[in-house]
Amino acid sequence: MFTERFASFVCPGDVITCQTEGFTVSARIIPDDCPDAPDQRQDGFWPSLYKDAPGFIGPGNNFRARFSKAQAEAEAIMAGWRKGEWFYCGIVLSVSLDGVELAPHAASLFGLEANYPETDNSYLTEVAANLLPDALAAGREVLARLTALAPAALAPTQKEPRDGRV
Repeated sequence: MFTERFASFVCPGDVITCQTEGFTVSARIIPDDCPDAPDQRQDGFWPSLYKDAPGFIGPGNNFRARFSKAQAEAEAIMAGWRKGEWFYCGIVLSVSLDGVELAPHAASLFGLEANYPETDNSYLTEVAANLLPDALAAGREVLARLTALAPAALAPTQKEPRDGRV
């Protein structure tokens, strides 16, 4: 489990690590390469007064006031994204053993909000923790393949004498 946490303000390339089962697992923040704006990624990003539309604010009292507040929040979120105050990213886990990287892209999830307004980025650490079992499985798989190859790679060829003479 990750005892280290991503900071409340993160940048691409930030990394947290943990040691588990003898492996070192690193979780890195990578910029999401999808250029879509928040309102293009999320149905219902913009609030709506229409009950069948995505973003419907729901029935009840003061629906116009709630709509105005939701609209202002959506505009502020969009403005912050345009200014680069927050961004979409991915969390990519890599697995190494004794300093040897076994799986550089063992597990990942993209489309995550980093530095999103009024959040502390704690969910980025949660995502890394949720990806950890898949990353460990990938690391174990690579290690098993390498271990299976090792006897064949270390065995002498038929052309070489067993006593090391050439």
